[in-house]
Amino acid sequence: MNIRSLTRGDGVVIGAAVLLFIASFLDNYSIDGIPDSYDLPNLWGSGPVLFSVVLAGLIGAALVVVSRALPQPPKVAGLELRQFGVAFTVFAAWSALGNIFDPSGGYDNVGDSSNSPDAGAGLILALVATLLLAAVAVATPLVPALQAALVPAPRPQAPQPYGAQPPAGYGYPGAQQPSAFGGQPQGQPGQPGQPGPQSFGGGQPAPAQPSGGDFSPFWFAVPVPRPLYAEDGAPTPIAELAPGTWYLAVEQGAQGLVAQTQDGRRGVLRDSSGIQRG
Repeated sequence: MNIRSLTRGDGVVIGAAVLLFIASFLDNYSIDGIPDSYDLPNLWGSGPVLFSVVLAGLIGAALVVVSRALPQPPKVAGLELRQFGVAFTVFAAWSALGNIFDPSGGYDNVGDSSNSPDAGAGLILALVATLLLAAVAVATPLVPALQAALVPAPRPQAPQPYGAQPPAGYGYPGAQQPSAFGGQPQGQPGQPGQPGPQSFGGGQPAPAQPSGGDFSPFWFAVPVPRPLYAEDGAPTPIAELAPGTWYLAVEQGAQGLVAQTQDGRRGVLRDSSGIQRG
């Protein structure tokens, strides 16, 4: 799970879910004229409110956030997890609105309803939380400001002095990369004192070596999650590039920028607008 793939919209969803959880411990009803010592039930004391508002909203928020953080979210009945999450949040907001209008269910339609309970602080706060939750979950794919990375990508490290060894690890410019052909580290192309892309068998370039002589590999980070497609032109993405992680651009292909992921997979980034070069 890549936390850096979360967007600002996902951050608002998490905040709204926390607000909903807090509201669930507040009063479900408000009754005029009762003593202050009287203990009114909270949202956990009402089955319909608990299942249709509290749990539906929390489950929806969890599905929205998890679908963003997973590199390959699973599908259920052909639908993505985020779609289920958005549906849950909208249902929770709709249910909260209905409970605000009629907090006592059908009880106020029986006998004297002059002193029927009103919506309590917990139910009102739950309505605010679920409305915010549903609105942001629906608007995040449509509003660019909500699609910005919640955790900005770290700045590239300064160039290493000549002959100095960069720290180990994958995910930022200047780091040594493990080679899939022999286990020897591979330095950043073009860095003084570091070897370029490794070769094997008769001088043939390794997969990270660009085919054209005018292209120089470089590190980059995407501003928002971007799909990575197979080089054979298949329409289904093979991975998703997440903001906050550095990827290696190895070639400029006809369909777009050919990038290499942390696990060594190569694919085409068809939309390279707004990328940050390292």
